[in-house]
Formats: sequence, structure tokens, C-alpha cells
Amino acid sequence: MVDRANGAEDGDGSAVLIPLSEARRDRMDIPVTFNRRELDQILRTYGRMVAANEWRDYAIDHLSDRAVFSVFRRTSEVPLYQIVKNPKLARKQGAYSIVAATGLVLKRGHELARVLGVFDKKLKLVEA
Repeated sequence: MVDRANGAEDGDGSAVLIPLSEARRDRMDIPVTFNRRELDQILRTYGRMVAANEWRDYAIDHLSDRAVFSVFRRTSEVPLYQIVKNPKLARKQGAYSIVAATGLVLKRGHELARVLGVFDKKLKLVEA
């Protein structure tokens, strides 16, 4: 087995391959960020919700293990929702998730556009 810190091999001579981006992130402690396309999708949804007068403020956090886009109804409150990008979950559950203020994960997936679909208004049948 390979020691990830210095790349040493196990006694049998076998090596484990890890993605280059993960190795670089581990070595240099580079924060996870949203790329331009992801930010465009998020800000498009944010703009729609601001126009509907549901959201008023946002914050972006780039941490070493995940990137978080938090939305607020008022600046002084806790975030209503957090849009989280966690690359370590990309192969398993999906890198993107929507987390409510209570900590409940509303949706998780591999594609950001599908995950952001949580905020689309659903049509309801109204009977008179």
C-alpha cells in the first residue's frame, strides 16, 4: 500500500494510484472552489429567488474539503439553505448537495442543475 504523504510503497512492490488533483490538494491544502459554470448556475437560481423576494443575501465559503454557497433571508440569521460541493463524495453520492437550515439534506447528486431543481416552483392544482 502507498503512504499518501510521501509515496512509499508496501513491501510487495505494488502501488496505489490516486488522482493527481487529489494528491495536489492533499499536499498544498488548496481550498475547494466553485468553477465559473457552477457559479453561473447557482447565481441564476439565486437571482430568481431574489426576484421572488424569498432570498436577500448570500455567502461563499471555500474550505479545504468543500465549497459552500449559503443563502439567507436576512443577513443576521442562519442560512436558509447551503449549496455544498464536496469532491470526496463525487463517486459515491454525488459532489453536490442542498442542506436546509435544520441540517437535513434535501437533495444530493452528481449534476448541479438537477440538485438545484429543488428550488423550482411546482405547479399545484387549485380546486374551487
